[in-house]
Amino acid sequence: MKDIKQILFVVALLFFYAGSALGGPIVDADGRVTVVRKPFTRIISLYPAHTRNLIDMGAGNRIVAVGRSDHQMQGLPKLSFRDDPERLLALRPDLVLIRPMISRAYPQLVSRLVESGVAVVSLQPSAMDELFRYWQTLGRLTGHEPEVKKMITRFGLGLAEIKRRVERIPQAERKHVYFESIHKRMKTFVPGSMAIFVLESAGGINVAADARQVRKTNIAAYGKEHILARANEIDVFLAQKGRMNPVTVEMIKKEPGFQVIKAVRNNQVYLVDETLVSRPTPCLLEGINTVFRILYPQVLQEGVDGR
Repeated sequence: MKDIKQILFVVALLFFYAGSALGGPIVDADGRVTVVRKPFTRIISLYPAHTRNLIDMGAGNRIVAVGRSDHQMQGLPKLSFRDDPERLLALRPDLVLIRPMISRAYPQLVSRLVESGVAVVSLQPSAMDELFRYWQTLGRLTGHEPEVKKMITRFGLGLAEIKRRVERIPQAERKHVYFESIHKRMKTFVPGSMAIFVLESAGGINVAADARQVRKTNIAAYGKEHILARANEIDVFLAQKGRMNPVTVEMIKKEPGFQVIKAVRNNQVYLVDETLVSRPTPCLLEGINTVFRILYPQVLQEGVDGR
C-alpha cells in the first residue's frame, strides 16, 4: 500500500503548489520542447488515453480528430499516424498529441507537422509516479489545470476508499496472482507499471515480481517455464484483454502445460479490459475495483450482509 500513500501525499501537495505554470516550457517524452503561450484549441489526439483524459478534464471540445482505433468521440474524423501528413494538416490543428511509439516509428510525420508550425507533444507515463504529472501537462496544454486538480483529488479519494476495503483482508489471505499481458509471448507486466499498481492496490500479490522489463515498456518477459515453476502459488490467473492481448479464458486453460497451474485447476482464470488496467486515465480506479471484485467477492458480500 506504499504506492497509495505516496499518491495521497501528492494529492495533498497539490493544494500547496496550486500556482499555474502556463507559459513555461513543456518537455515531452521525446525531449521536444513546447512553450505554451496560450491554450491549444484544435487538437488531434492519436492515443485513446489522451482523448479520455481531455474529455474527463472538460477539454473534449478542443479535439478535432482522433485515432482510427479510438471510439470515444463519435462523429469526429479518424486519422492514423500512417496517413499522409497532409491529411492531418488539412484539419488545421495547433497541437497533435502522440506517444513515443509513434515518434519512433514515424519520425517523418513528426518532422512534417513541426515544419508546418504545429506543436507535437509525445506523452505516455510508464509508471504510477508519472501519472499526475502527465495529467497536469495535458491540463497546461488546454488551460484546464483547475479541472486536473479535481481529477487528481477524486482519484486520491477513490484510492483511499479502496485501501480501506483492502485493509480488511488479512495478509495471510491475500491472493497470489499472475497477471498476463501478452499470452502468445508469455509476457507479464513490469513491477511498478500501472497494471501491477492496479493489481496490488486491489490487494493482489504479484507472483511475477522478478519479471524483467522489455525495452522501455510496461511489458515484462517471463516465459512458460517461469509461470509453471510457480504453478502451485498462482491462486488467480488474470489476463488483460484487448487489442494487445486478444485472448479468451479457454485459450488460457487449454495452453499446453497450464493444467498444472493452481488457478486453472480451480477455475480461477479471469479477463479484465486492458483499457482499465494499462491506460493512464482515471479509469484505473474502475480497474482496481474490477480486480478487487474478482479477487475478494466474499468481502463485498460481507458488506452487503452487514457482517
